[in-house]
Amino acid sequence: MFTLYANFKGGTGKSTVVFNMGLWLAARGKAVTICDLDPQRTVSDVAEIRAEMGYQPPLEIAHGLPGKGGAGGEWLADVGLSDTEAMRAAIRAAGRIVVPVTPSQADIWATQHFLEIIAEERGTGRKPQVFGFINRADPHPRSRENAETRAALRLLPGIKPLGPKLVQRLAFRRSFSEGLAAFELEPGGKAAKELDDLARAIHG
Repeated sequence: MFTLYANFKGGTGKSTVVFNMGLWLAARGKAVTICDLDPQRTVSDVAEIRAEMGYQPPLEIAHGLPGKGGAGGEWLADVGLSDTEAMRAAIRAAGRIVVPVTPSQADIWATQHFLEIIAEERGTGRKPQVFGFINRADPHPRSRENAETRAALRLLPGIKPLGPKLVQRLAFRRSFSEGLAAFELEPGGKAAKELDDLARAIHG
């Protein structure tokens, strides 16, 4: 399955999510390739740190889309906003699209625009699964921003909002900078539990 993690707004944390999701799948014995189409190559840099530290399993990185013969195993793609054609090509190739949304009105507007681009690229053909989830959520359990963002996502056509969310936690930033998944740095931590819930909702 080829899964694209993307939105039409920067700062949504998609590179961190792709890295963690790739390792979550690899830890369950899946063959995983991270398709790093972002010119910043953030996931590639983190995978290199991981390799230098000798952490297992390693992450396989590609800088192009799967061939026309199909994607063997799990492919997760991270795309940058500066290369619109690469993003559109990934949309056309994806069997599943996951949209991280930070809790703000600007992110809802960006998500709405991104859904319009998906509709343009996929036309009347077979539509991919499109999931949305709140990333970098306010840690307060009664956050107004989280609730408003979730409600707004429910109103957007063409996207299925997911219940699990990832909270803005130090564990995600710290583990990413060290080449580790959040569940490797803090196996019993809140970040690891949130990641597991989200990964199961997306990847089963």
